[in-house]
Amino acid sequence: MNQLNDLPSLLGESHRILVTGGAGFIGGALIRRLLNCSEVVIYNLDKIGYASDLSSIQGVLDKLGSKGIDRHHLLKVDLADAESTCRAVSKADPDLIFHLAAESHVDRSIDSPSAFIYSNVIGTFNLLQAARSHWDKLPENRKRLFRFHHISTDEVFGSLNDSGRFSELTPYSPRSPYSASKAASDHLVNAWFHTYGLPVILTNCSNNYGPWQFPEKLIPVVILKAISGEAIPLYGDGSNVRDWLYVEDHIDALLLAILKGAPGRKYCIGGNSERTNLQIVERLCLLLDRLRPASCSYTSLIKPVIDRPGHDYRYAIDAGLITTELGWTPAHDFENGLKVTVAWYLENLDWCEGVRLNSGYKGERLGS
Repeated sequence: MNQLNDLPSLLGESHRILVTGGAGFIGGALIRRLLNCSEVVIYNLDKIGYASDLSSIQGVLDKLGSKGIDRHHLLKVDLADAESTCRAVSKADPDLIFHLAAESHVDRSIDSPSAFIYSNVIGTFNLLQAARSHWDKLPENRKRLFRFHHISTDEVFGSLNDSGRFSELTPYSPRSPYSASKAASDHLVNAWFHTYGLPVILTNCSNNYGPWQFPEKLIPVVILKAISGEAIPLYGDGSNVRDWLYVEDHIDALLLAILKGAPGRKYCIGGNSERTNLQIVERLCLLLDRLRPASCSYTSLIKPVIDRPGHDYRYAIDAGLITTELGWTPAHDFENGLKVTVAWYLENLDWCEGVRLNSGYKGERLGS
């Protein structure tokens, strides 16, 4: 059983929270949870890039009405700008920092690796420096409770064969510009804990999925391509394996880690839901066959394409430590989570089209 039924009690005296990347998929889900289930004031630091979207947060604020006034503040800042980052942290005056801001699409990192170095490495360095300066000046009661939570990926560990799972003790072996930039940021966070004593928490998660995900990730890509009657691209033979984690389960884990984890602790977060890419694509097509029937099965649209350069074969997470120490387990079965996700996209096609137009992304392949 997860222990988040009374989030305000767990938050205790933590009243001001800074979330970087809060206009993104996971950051937005975290902010919605905090708005709905607590009374904290949230500072959302986001540069508002191509994949940013604030409509899900605005929807919650609209429902909260007067109860949501002055609880969400957007700080439009690029973490690569050290001075602006320092000013933003000072303005937010946070008790907790969730660092989710990152360039995260592997294919884009193949085309434009420099953007990932500036955002994920330089940006994390600038935020750590600003957070350390802020933490040093806090009174003792706030300093004792302060936490800096860095959210990372399982891709920093490299690739697995058919057996084994990643854990907190797995050596780093990143294989793409994206995962290398995230590995570098993980090492910086760890160094700032050991060298400066900054109270950090670090988590590495598996593939997230769920509503509101930007439409260039695998699951929304398949859904949108299928219902448009377009070819559904499948890298290589589709045998690559990923562990899938429903985004709301990830939010549970993030909150437990920052509120109950000890400074310096690291946790791996996975959904216990390994699937090959081919299994994912075929399952999505079969769900769409039921929910949005066409003249023939959507599986007929699956088209193998040349594999991604350096495509890691398999990721899998051993989440035993966070389960044992903090009592976290995923609450969503993969099949049910996938059904909810597909239904949400079918009901929110206008949103999908809007974010695609705003971003300039038209569903084309990246990172060839």
